[in-house]
Amino acid sequence: MSEVERLVFGLGRSGMGVLRFLARHRMSARYFDEKLKEAEARAADELGFTFDDDPQPGEYQQVIAAPGVPMDHPRLLALREGGAEIIGEAELAYRSAKTPIVGITGTAGKGTATLATAHFLRALGFKALEGGNLDPPLLDIIEQAEVAVAELSSFQLERVVHFRPRVAVLLNLGVDHLDRHHTLETYHAAKLNLIRNLTAEDALVYNAEDPKIVQAIPHSPARKYPFHPATNPRQTNLRAAREAAKAYASIAGKAGDERVLDEAEKTAPRLPGRFDTFAHKGDVVFIDDSIATRYDAVKAALQAAPAPIAWILGGRDKGAPTEGLERIVAERVRVILAIGEDGPRMAQAFRGYTELVNIQEPSGEATLRKAVQEGLSRLSGGSILLAPMGTSFDQFKDYKERSQVFRRVALELGAEMLEGGTP
Repeated sequence: MSEVERLVFGLGRSGMGVLRFLARHRMSARYFDEKLKEAEARAADELGFTFDDDPQPGEYQQVIAAPGVPMDHPRLLALREGGAEIIGEAELAYRSAKTPIVGITGTAGKGTATLATAHFLRALGFKALEGGNLDPPLLDIIEQAEVAVAELSSFQLERVVHFRPRVAVLLNLGVDHLDRHHTLETYHAAKLNLIRNLTAEDALVYNAEDPKIVQAIPHSPARKYPFHPATNPRQTNLRAAREAAKAYASIAGKAGDERVLDEAEKTAPRLPGRFDTFAHKGDVVFIDDSIATRYDAVKAALQAAPAPIAWILGGRDKGAPTEGLERIVAERVRVILAIGEDGPRMAQAFRGYTELVNIQEPSGEATLRKAVQEGLSRLSGGSILLAPMGTSFDQFKDYKERSQVFRRVALELGAEMLEGGTP
C-alpha cells in the first residue's frame, strides 16, 4: 500500500498495538481518533505515524478500526462507502503472521478460559502466549508465540473477514452489549464469526449445554470437542481450556497427557475478580466476582455461591437484564446490598423477593466496607458475593480496583484468607 492507503481508526490499547506492529514491519499508515489523548498521540508520533484530523472517503484502501469504534460510526461508514476495507486487530494478526491461533469467545468466562488454555498448552510443552481482549494486545504477542491464545470480544469478531483460528472455543451465548449490537441476534452473529472460516483441519470446542451454540454448529466442518459446564464458573472455564489444549495438541501431533493437565490445573492462573472464594469469617465465605457485569456471569455466580447469600449489587448500570433471576434470588439470596450510582434502582427489580439494603457512601472503599458489615450482620453461614452486574466506573478506576478494595476491607473486618487465596 502507498503512504495514504492505510488508516488506524481509534487508538487506545488495541490501536496502539496495531501501530507498534506496523512500525516493526515498516508498514505505513496514518491514524485518527476523535478523543485523542496527548500521551497516545505522542507515542504514535514517536513511532513515525502521522495524525489525519479529517480522513476522507476514497483516500484509504484499508481501515483498521479499534474495537471501541462502533460498526455504524458515520466516519467509518463513509470510509467504507469510499472503498475502504474495514478490519480489526484480529484480522490483521491472522493475515500478517503465520502463528496458529486458539480463539476464545463467550458472553462470560473467556478471560479465565484464555489464561488457563495458554497455561495448559505451556504445560504440554508449547510456547503459548495469551492476549487479545485481555492484555497484551494480540499483535504484541503473535510473532513471539508458537501458538497464540486470543480472548476475542464481539467487538473484535464483528470485524473479521478471513480470520481462521486452528482451535475455536465457544463458551456460551448469553445477553450483553445490546447498546452496541442493538439486537441479540446481531450480538450472537458477531460471536459466531469465530467459527465462520473453520475447516475440517481445525477444532471446535463448545459448550454442549448451551442451546444457542448447539443450534449454530451442526454444519461446521471442524472436529468437535464438547464440554459440559460445572456448578462452579471457574471449573467450567477450566474444562473448556483443557479441551482446547488437547485439541491443539492433537492438531500439532502431540499427546494431551491428562496427568500433565491434572498437575497444571492445580496452578492454573486466576483472573483478578473472577469468582474467587478467597476468604472466610467463621462459616461465611467471601467470593470476589467483580468482573461479573453480564447477566450470564451473575446468574452463574448466584447459582454457585453457597446460600444464604449477601449479594453486593450495583455500580453503574450497563443495561444488563434482570428477568430470570427472581427465582434464584428468592431461593438463595438473604439480602441484596445495593451499592453505587445505580445499585438502589437496579435492586428494585427484586423487591418482594428478598431484603434490600441501600448503601450510599461517598467513596468506593466506604461503600464496600459498609456492604460487608451489613452482610456479616445477617449471616451465620453462606457467602458474601460481589457480583455487581454494574460497571465499576462510578466509584473505582476499573473492576480490578473494585476487586482489590473488596478483598482488603473483608480482611480488615476480620476475614481470614483461605489456603491458596490472594489478598
